Amino acid sequence: MTKCRPVFQLDNTLVRIAADENIPLVDSFFSEFGEIRRLNGRSLTADQLADTDILLVRSVTAVDETLLKGTPVKFVGTATIGTDHIDLDYLQRANIGFASAPGCNAQAVVDYVLSSLSVLIDVRGVSFADLSVGIVGVGNVGLCLRRRLEEMGVDVVATDPFKDPAVVGPLTSLEEVLKADVVSLHTPLVNDGECPTRHLMGAEQLLQMKQNACLINSSRGAVVNNAELLAHLRSHNDFEAILDVWEKEPHLDLALMHRCMLATPHIAGYSLDGKMRGTEMIYQAVCEYFGLPMRRKLGQFLPEPGIRRVNFSDQVPLNQALRTAIRAAYEVRVDDGKMRSAMSRAEDVKQTFDQLRRDYPLRRDIPTMKVGVPAKCVDLQQLLASAGFAVRTK
Repeated sequence: MTKCRPVFQLDNTLVRIAADENIPLVDSFFSEFGEIRRLNGRSLTADQLADTDILLVRSVTAVDETLLKGTPVKFVGTATIGTDHIDLDYLQRANIGFASAPGCNAQAVVDYVLSSLSVLIDVRGVSFADLSVGIVGVGNVGLCLRRRLEEMGVDVVATDPFKDPAVVGPLTSLEEVLKADVVSLHTPLVNDGECPTRHLMGAEQLLQMKQNACLINSSRGAVVNNAELLAHLRSHNDFEAILDVWEKEPHLDLALMHRCMLATPHIAGYSLDGKMRGTEMIYQAVCEYFGLPMRRKLGQFLPEPGIRRVNFSDQVPLNQALRTAIRAAYEVRVDDGKMRSAMSRAEDVKQTFDQLRRDYPLRRDIPTMKVGVPAKCVDLQQLLASAGFAVRTK
């Protein structure tokens, strides 16, 4: 968060808040501060902020001098883990407070990867333990995924030039990570500097991967050179790609989508828990920045999970139970099917992509699901707990 002295005092009669229409619980958390207006984040303009004190956005809004200059905005919060859509240098120069929500949807993205892997192992007739997974980037999401997979008995290698191995575990080179059966990307989009990530994965890196490897990208679309990935998929029939993010989105390369094993519209982190946690984090940041008491907590607003509990008998095979539980919590193939169906009928790909995100249905994180397991099935209890489920013996 940018630390600087507030230039006004919050007062219910004065504070004006503009918020992306897709941020949940804004009214529940922020109504005590003043007037709230819901706006389309992708088409937001400076004119719409002419009477705004606090701006709340998601990743589709580029927040920079062009958007903010001449407006009364005094604080910007993004309910996302990434900040590549924010000109942090400008905010600091303009003495505008800022907060993001690092780690808010880490569990949701991990669930997405686990569900995707469950589909992959079914297609290939293997188990989780038969796979090796390479992780590029071990920040909040990558580290959560690493710990989850290692607890599940999966062989994991990881790389991140900015992390301390003493904190995140052993690290290796990108070249070594690319030798894994599955490579999962969890890095921010960085355009320049010592370690840029734009087109981190291109033709050269794809050729270093196994011929039947699988690439998963749930970070930022431009981390992968989409044109070179499409060419690689066309020339390597055994290679698989699972994409949740796309270069130039909401525009979409439909040819690439059709070549992907799974394709989704940038919703990996779109669990209700993750989105609501992001709202809570920027609410807490506003309270801290302006020296206000925190009167709202996420637990006051979370609904009951749609599926409260899954029960297994002592006859179910371990791997079948694990796949079943993961997909009961989140079935990635549903989102894949909805996207393919919608895009095949779309008159406007951009509009359809945004609509899929805007109308995304209720989804809860894996740890919210209770799983019933016979008391004597200790191995099954341990396996499901390692995947993050709340295991209950019966």
